[in-house]
Amino acid sequence: MQGAIGTILIQILRFALYLALQVFVVSRLAPDGLFGLGWCFLYLGFLLFLPINTPIVLQLVLGFVMGIALDIFFDTGGVHAVASVLVAYLRPWVLRLLTPRDGYDSADSVNIHRMGWQWFMVYTVLLLGIHNAAFFFVELGGLRSIGLTLGKIIVSTLFTGIVLLIIQLVFFSTRRSSR
Repeated sequence: MQGAIGTILIQILRFALYLALQVFVVSRLAPDGLFGLGWCFLYLGFLLFLPINTPIVLQLVLGFVMGIALDIFFDTGGVHAVASVLVAYLRPWVLRLLTPRDGYDSADSVNIHRMGWQWFMVYTVLLLGIHNAAFFFVELGGLRSIGLTLGKIIVSTLFTGIVLLIIQLVFFSTRRSSR
């Protein structure tokens, strides 16, 4: 039981850390984004790096709570919540699509050192691209200015992906699981 409580506490701390970093650090460092074209959605690291065996209902709730918290802080009217819930909903499908030949261990979490560069990059770019497409098209309210919106999607995906890659390389364990 202590293991489960410890895991829950760690996830609560991770949630608070990602939210605080997004609200108080990332948004202050680049308030207009990268050249006004790309934004770093660091909070997605929380959703993307959840343990693989996290139930989908819990992922949806966490995605909604994270998104609505950001919508409250940034007064964005539900745009973060929509995009976060979509990522939380599609994450199990993407994990199933990218399942290694030997499958996942029950204790696995998304980790570049355990899964490998190629797996991590496909997983991250796919889910970040989906999030950014949903975010920018919902924010825009339609399909006008498609060129600028596609530019924002691509630059934001690359920007956020590079930041999440750095976080993985610096803060996540380098121990490989034995398969």
